[in-house]
Amino acid sequence: MPRQRAVMSRRDAAFRVAVILGFGTQLLDGQGSHDGYMSLKFGDLKWEKIEPAWGKHSPEISFLRIDPKTKATHLLIRHPKAMHIPRHWHTANETHTVLRGTYVFECEGRKDELGPGSFNYFPSKMIHEAWAPNDGMFFITVDGAWDVNWVDGSPKRPRD
Repeated sequence: MPRQRAVMSRRDAAFRVAVILGFGTQLLDGQGSHDGYMSLKFGDLKWEKIEPAWGKHSPEISFLRIDPKTKATHLLIRHPKAMHIPRHWHTANETHTVLRGTYVFECEGRKDELGPGSFNYFPSKMIHEAWAPNDGMFFITVDGAWDVNWVDGSPKRPRD
């Protein structure tokens, strides 16, 4: 169970709203909410900046599919610049599969370095953090609606 949660700043609240509501609008264009078979080519994916104010340093997210009934979500996140993703948790169970780069994940005092093809699983509400490499990308699945609950505040802009 998560420890005491920090009070959310306006920026943190805006980030959560953008993740939960704003990025879902791309699904109206045909990428995302399907009951039947679907396929997507990487070059056709729709990417959104997670932190638009960071410009070229912003991680980008692409929602691949959201189950219309359960809200289970499949998404990609890519990091153009190395950065720390501070301690956070998700309401749903979450998995990561590293596609590009080497990520470091930490939870419960354990640190794992995972390269391409590596996989991890975090149960619902397990607090974790990560360090993303330059030009990294991973595939995420959650078995419910995807959300991010920051423990000590949201990520800081990577340095040049």
